[in-house]
Amino acid sequence: MGLLSLLRKLAVHTTAGTGIAQYRILLLGLDNAGKTTLLKILANETDDHMKTSPTRGFNVKTVQTDSGFRLNVWDVGGQRNIRPYWTNYLENADALIYVIDSADKKRLNESGEILFDLLEDEKMAGVPLIVFGNKQDLADAASTADIARSLNLHTVRDRAWQIQGCSAATGEGVQSTRKTGY
Repeated sequence: MGLLSLLRKLAVHTTAGTGIAQYRILLLGLDNAGKTTLLKILANETDDHMKTSPTRGFNVKTVQTDSGFRLNVWDVGGQRNIRPYWTNYLENADALIYVIDSADKKRLNESGEILFDLLEDEKMAGVPLIVFGNKQDLADAASTADIARSLNLHTVRDRAWQIQGCSAATGEGVQSTRKTGY
């Protein structure tokens, strides 16, 4: 999983007495990008991952991986009126998963501006980034190369980052990595 390869590079936080590596992950992106569906795939909730509605506030799930990591994933709603509250969740983040709707090309610039505002926040200094270009199963989806170009990811030099095409609806691409930068 791309996320786990990023986490392996980080200093390990262990839960007292258990020896289990634990990470706080932020899952952000514009509304309708597929964040909650992606979270359900990560949590192996495959039976009901298609039954989602817009997140009004946040969802938190603890995901135990086969690699021995415990991920506390914070999925925060992406509606315009909720985004100002994202800053309340940034502190102590170990990684940022930013989800893009690859089929919504009209909003790529907006999504990129919001992503860079997040990355410029001092609470996010050096926090690794994985961008999931979701909805790759749709015919009109932008490629990960096009998304990386639109978001100017090549200018991100202060943290480890990866971009991965995926389909949260099918689970495809959620468990592997594509392009890495630093």
